[in-house]
Amino acid sequence: MAESLPEHERILQEIESTDTACVGPTLRSVYDDQPNAHQRFMEKLDACIRNHDREIEKMCNFHHQGFVDAITELLKVRADAGKLKVQVTDTNRRLQDAGKEVIAQTEEIIRCRIQQRNITTVVEKLQLCLPVLEMYSKLKEQMNVKRYYSALKTMEQLENTYLPRVSQYRFCQIMIENLPKLREEIKEISMSDLKDFLESIRKHSDKIGETAMKQAQQQKTFNTALQKQNNVNYGRNMYVINGRVPEPKYEITFKRTLEEEDEHEEEVLTAHDLVDFSPVYRCLHIYSVLGDGETFENYYRKQRRKQARLVLQPQSSMSYCTDPDLVLELKNLIVVFADTLQGYGFPVNRLFDLLFEIRDQYNETLLKKWAGLFRDIFEADNYSPIPVANEEEYKIVISKFPFQDPELDKQSFPKKLPMSQSVPQIYIQVKEFIYASLKFSESLHRSSTEIDDMLRKSTNLLLTRTLSSCLQNLIKKPHIGLTELVQIIINTTHLEQACKYLEDFITNITNISQETVHTARLYGLSTFKDARHAAEGEIYTKLNQKIDEFIQLADYDWTMSEPAGRASGYLMDLINFLRSTFQVFTHLPNNNNDHAAMSGKVAQTACMSACQHLSTSLMQMLLDSELKQISMGAVQQFNLDVIQCELFASSEPVPGFHGDTLQLAFIDLRQLLDLFMVWDWSTYLADYGQPTSKYLRVNPSTALTLLEKMKDTSKKNNIFAQFRKNDRDKQKLIETVVKQLRSLVNGMSQHT
Repeated sequence: MAESLPEHERILQEIESTDTACVGPTLRSVYDDQPNAHQRFMEKLDACIRNHDREIEKMCNFHHQGFVDAITELLKVRADAGKLKVQVTDTNRRLQDAGKEVIAQTEEIIRCRIQQRNITTVVEKLQLCLPVLEMYSKLKEQMNVKRYYSALKTMEQLENTYLPRVSQYRFCQIMIENLPKLREEIKEISMSDLKDFLESIRKHSDKIGETAMKQAQQQKTFNTALQKQNNVNYGRNMYVINGRVPEPKYEITFKRTLEEEDEHEEEVLTAHDLVDFSPVYRCLHIYSVLGDGETFENYYRKQRRKQARLVLQPQSSMSYCTDPDLVLELKNLIVVFADTLQGYGFPVNRLFDLLFEIRDQYNETLLKKWAGLFRDIFEADNYSPIPVANEEEYKIVISKFPFQDPELDKQSFPKKLPMSQSVPQIYIQVKEFIYASLKFSESLHRSSTEIDDMLRKSTNLLLTRTLSSCLQNLIKKPHIGLTELVQIIINTTHLEQACKYLEDFITNITNISQETVHTARLYGLSTFKDARHAAEGEIYTKLNQKIDEFIQLADYDWTMSEPAGRASGYLMDLINFLRSTFQVFTHLPNNNNDHAAMSGKVAQTACMSACQHLSTSLMQMLLDSELKQISMGAVQQFNLDVIQCELFASSEPVPGFHGDTLQLAFIDLRQLLDLFMVWDWSTYLADYGQPTSKYLRVNPSTALTLLEKMKDTSKKNNIFAQFRKNDRDKQKLIETVVKQLRSLVNGMSQHT
C-alpha cells in the first residue's frame, strides 16, 4: 500500500506536465499495476482535484476586489463608448457618401488604364501580325495574276521570317497548313501551262520549223552568193573560220545598206517571235525553287524527245524508197534542218550520222536505178562493131568514150570501131552515176578527201556489183550467141581500159591526186576480167551444148555388116558448124594487136575445148552401157567419122596451133580404133605398160568393154561359126584376149 502511493503521484505529475498524446500509455500503466490499484489511483486523483480546487478558490478570493473595481470602471465608460460609437458611425457615413464619387472615378481610371494597356498590347500584336497578313494578301494577289514564281518567293518569306513571329495564333496555323497546298497548286498550274505549251508547239511545229528553215536557207544562200562573188572578185578561194566565211569591209557596208532599206519594210517574224517560251522558264523556275528541278527536266526532255520522234519518224514506206531524187530531196531537207538547228546552238552530229546512213540508202537506190539503165543498154545493143562513115561521126564517138587506136586512125573511112554501141553508153552512164553520187555530198561540210573517197567507193560498188551482175546476167541469157559473147569480151576489154579515165574524172572533180596514200582505187579491172572469163566459159559451154545437140542426131546401126563408105551425115553437119563458127572468130576486127591476141586466144581455147568435148562424147557413145552389141562394120563406120574429125583438126580451123596439137584431142579414140581395126592384140598385150607402146592411150578396161560387145555380136551373127575353122580361131582368140584383159584390169584394181 505504502509502495503504490509514490507511484500514483508520479503518474499524476506526468498527466499534469506531459502532452495529451502521452496520457494513454500513462493511464494504461495504472491498469497494469497491482490489484485495486485503479481504486487507489482514483482516490489519489480525487484528493489532487480537491487540492487544486482549494488553490483556485484562494486565488479568486485574492483577486476578487480588483475584478469588482474593473467592472465598475467599465460601467462608467459604457456611456462614453455609446456616444463615441454614434459619432464614429456618423463620421463613417459621411466619409462613405463623400468617397462614392472618388471610388467611381477611381474605378473609371482603373478601367481606362486596363483598356489602355489592352490597346497597347493589341497594337503591338497587330504590328506583328499586319506584315504577315499583308504578305499573305500579296500572295493571294500574286496567285490571282498568275505570278507564281513571285508567289513562291513570298511563301518562302512568310515561312522563314513572318510566320515564326506570330505562330501562336490560330490564323497563322491555318496559313501554315495552306502553304503546302498552294505550292502543289502552283506546281499543277505551271505543269498545266507547260503541257499547253507543248501541245501548242506540237500543233504549230510545222509553221515554226518552216519559218526557221526558210530563214536558215536564205542566210545560207546569201552567204554562198557572197562567197562566190568574193571568189570571182579576188580570184581565189576564201578561207573558212569556225565554219563561217569572213566578210570583207565593203560587204559589211553592203549588208548594212540592205538592213537600212529593210527597216522601212514590213517586219518579218523569226522563229523566236513565233514561240513564247515563258511557260517553260516559269515552270523551270517554279520547280527549281521547290527543289524539284530534276523532275521538270526529266519530264520536259521526255516529252520533247517524244515530239522529236514523231516529227523525225520516217514514213513506213521510206525503207522501200527506190527513187534517188526523192532520197536526195530528203537529204537536202535534213541538211537545211541541221543548219537551222546549228544556227540555234543545238548539236547536229547525230543528224549528220543519219545523213551518212541515208547516203548508203541513196547509193543503193542509185545502184538499182543504174542497174535498170545498164540492162536497157545491153538489151538495145546489136553487139556489132560501131560503123563510122566519116570523120565527124568518128569524133562524136570518141567524144563520148576515150578510144585511142593509132592503127585504126591510119585506115580510111568508112571503118568500124572494135567495140559495140553499149560501150560508150555504159561509160557515159558511169560518169552520170558519179555526178549523181556527188550531189549527195553537197552541203555536208565534208573535206575533199572524204568526198573523193566516197565517190571512189560508190563507183567501185557500181562496177563490181551492179555492172558486174548485169554482165553476168547478160552472158547467161539464151539469146546471146557465140558472136555476141565474143563481142562482149571485146567490150569488157575497152571498158577495163577506160577505168583509168574514170579515175582521172574523179580526180578532176575533187582535186585529190591519185598518188595520195589514202586514195581508193577503182576495182573495175577485176569486174571486167571476171566478165570476160564468164563469157569465155559461156562460149565453151554453148559450143559443147551445140556439139551435144548434133551428137543426139547420130543414128548408128551397131550391127551393120559393112560400113557405108562415107562419114555420117550428123558428123559432117557438126564439122561444118564448127568451121563456120571459128570463121566468125577469125573475121573479128583485129585492128588492135591486143584485140587480135584476145580473139585468137579465145578461138584457140574454144576450138581445143570443142575437139576435146567431141572426142569425149564419141568415146562415151562407144562405151555406153545401153549399147550391148557392136559389129566390126559399125566399128569401121565409126572409124570413118573419127577420120573426118582428125581431118578437121589438121585443117587448122583456128590459126595459131603448133604441129598436131589439135589432133591430139582424138588420140585416145585413134589408138583404140586402130587396135580393133588391125586386130593387133599381141602387140598391145606385149607392150602394155611400156612408155614406147604403140597403144599407150588405150585403157585395158575400155578395150575389154568394147571387145565384149563385139564378142557377143560374133556369137549371134555366126551361127555356123563352129563349122568354119577361121571363125573358130577368131572366137578363141577373142576369148583368150578377153581373159588377158580381165587379168590386166583385175591387176590394176588390186594395185589401186
